[in-house]
Amino acid sequence: METWDVLRTVWYLILGGLLVGYSILDGFDLGIGVLMRFLGKKEEEKRVLFRAIGPFWDGNEVWLVTGGAALFAAFPHAYATVFSGFYLALMLVLFALIFRAVSIEFWAHDEKRRQLWEWAFIIGSFLPSLLYGVALGNVIVGVPLNDKMDFTGTFFTLLRPYPLVIGVFGLVAILLQGASYAAMKCDGDIRERARKIMRVLWVLFIVLLIISFIFTAFHLPGALKSPFAWLACLVILFALVMLKIAAGMGKDIKAFYMSSLAFLGLWGIVGAIHYPNLVKASNDPALSLTIYNASSSTLTLTVMLVIALIGMPVVIAYSAYVYNIFKGKVSLEGKDY
Repeated sequence: METWDVLRTVWYLILGGLLVGYSILDGFDLGIGVLMRFLGKKEEEKRVLFRAIGPFWDGNEVWLVTGGAALFAAFPHAYATVFSGFYLALMLVLFALIFRAVSIEFWAHDEKRRQLWEWAFIIGSFLPSLLYGVALGNVIVGVPLNDKMDFTGTFFTLLRPYPLVIGVFGLVAILLQGASYAAMKCDGDIRERARKIMRVLWVLFIVLLIISFIFTAFHLPGALKSPFAWLACLVILFALVMLKIAAGMGKDIKAFYMSSLAFLGLWGIVGAIHYPNLVKASNDPALSLTIYNASSSTLTLTVMLVIALIGMPVVIAYSAYVYNIFKGKVSLEGKDY
């Protein structure tokens, strides 16, 4: 294998790693945002939930920014196609994330409009949680492209059954991540509500896993031939079983880790069935964007790899440091973020 091909594959894995990191880390605070009214019935409880994610949410989104930068640097043609073709959906996500960030601060200080900011936080968490999966479903199943690598569909092209199923599945995975995190970080009624919600989401996760399998078998029959995808399925099943056992025994930290492992398994399936594609063309497979026809030059990939090998350990070390500093349960005492 030539150096260029090795670098392309390495960057495919790096991009996948960044998406996994973002899903696991920002997944829990997005999940708590969507579940805010189910987890916190009183203002004091909602304050505890905000404090549970306060030190982390902005750092978690660094993984998304880094992932976008990595896609732009390593696979610029795929970046251009996705960000232009999914423009309206991505603008909805962007505005949702902006209002979500603003609402966290204003909820604590603007008491007159606290209800408004709470709903801004909920909706700002819900839209990205759903639309991320819808976008991923479109990338996997394919979108219409022309010979210039341009998206030729419309916004409604993106709202097909398979992407919507993946979108709902991704939403449930994020909600499970949020509920398991709330059970791990909070005490009292919040913890008990989170455990009840986890039991419901655990069942929904399995149901949607089966539905997604059926849809994938129908739309992408070749995916069933990937041994790595089947291995990732075993990881997911193991994680779900262990999550159920851990939650039943009150081991909330282990339950959160198992929810994160299930998320890792989901991305393992995506990476296995999608490689070497980046964006599939539904109208003609020959027009698909792959790591081979959408990548940067060998020099660019090499320079960026050096930067990544220096920068990523710093990001990981910083994240580990912050999570270590703020480990343990949260309470009403302390500062708002």
